[in-house]
Amino acid sequence: MTELLTASSIDKPILGWREWAALPELNIDEIKAKIDTGARSSALHAFAIDPYRKGGQRWVMFAIHPIQKQCDMAIECHAPIKDRRVVSDSGGHKQRRYVIETQLVLGHCAIRAEMTLTNRDSMLFRLLIGRTAMNTRFIIDPNASYLQGKPQIF
Repeated sequence: MTELLTASSIDKPILGWREWAALPELNIDEIKAKIDTGARSSALHAFAIDPYRKGGQRWVMFAIHPIQKQCDMAIECHAPIKDRRVVSDSGGHKQRRYVIETQLVLGHCAIRAEMTLTNRDSMLFRLLIGRTAMNTRFIIDPNASYLQGKPQIF
């Protein structure tokens, strides 16, 4: 089935099935992301997850290996906890995960996106961007890759 392009959809950025992304509030300048319209929520690789309180607010510290197939480099991240939810993975396994909200940059587009934190060491992509984050902001071309180029951090 071919998507009917409208005047409003032509103005939307086109994403391939994988893109470069940045998470500037987490000090992650570049990370490869899989664009997954089959997933509702976005998932960010995280390990050593440690919740704490800061000024009466719930925060979480976690570390991330930002480069695919490599565990020698790690970035320590801190973010306010937005929620804690039960999420089903692609295999149907349920897991209770912390949810954060952070700035996500794809090419020249910066959006606010919720992300669940989970260990994705066994997955090829350290960041999965689900359809809730994409909402109606983008058009997806499943035959293309890296259409937005490297992220342009503002």
